[in-house]
Amino acid sequence: MPNDPLTIDDYTIVTMTYEVRDGGPSGTLLERMDANYPFKFMFGTGKMLPAWERRMFGLKSGMGFSFQLGPDDAYGKPDPQHILEAPIHIFQNEREQIEPGLLEKGQYLTLTDADGKAVNAKVLEWNDETVKLDANHALAGKTLFFSGAILNVRKASVDELVRKQYIEEGGVRR
Repeated sequence: MPNDPLTIDDYTIVTMTYEVRDGGPSGTLLERMDANYPFKFMFGTGKMLPAWERRMFGLKSGMGFSFQLGPDDAYGKPDPQHILEAPIHIFQNEREQIEPGLLEKGQYLTLTDADGKAVNAKVLEWNDETVKLDANHALAGKTLFFSGAILNVRKASVDELVRKQYIEEGGVRR
């Protein structure tokens, strides 16, 4: 039947609403994308959590969902090897000063690892010589509860398939 809604499959463009809560359906709200600002993305490109994609696969427009992912299926458990100590001088400017607000407890900084990849790390503490940072994912160790609805599923355009990502309507082509 030509009017059957598409199901979520690899390389389809999905528009959805969702909420993510910490621990369960009544947990602290961590993130929300509503009908005014829905989440639009290309499914099946390896950018989403594999366990999340397994639960979304095959859903159709108009369907709701709710499920929970434990740390092993989400962002893992905190790894003590991701607690880092860096020399204070890498945070200083050419006058050996630290910009106001840069080193504040709980602040996230973007660092570059040995391979040139960006890594977000939370400032834990610092002294005159070193800065202690937590480079674990911000949601490591958390059980996440997802709920929402699929608003639309469509085939990807040729440009989207080439770039393997959603392109906003009228979006810039490079």
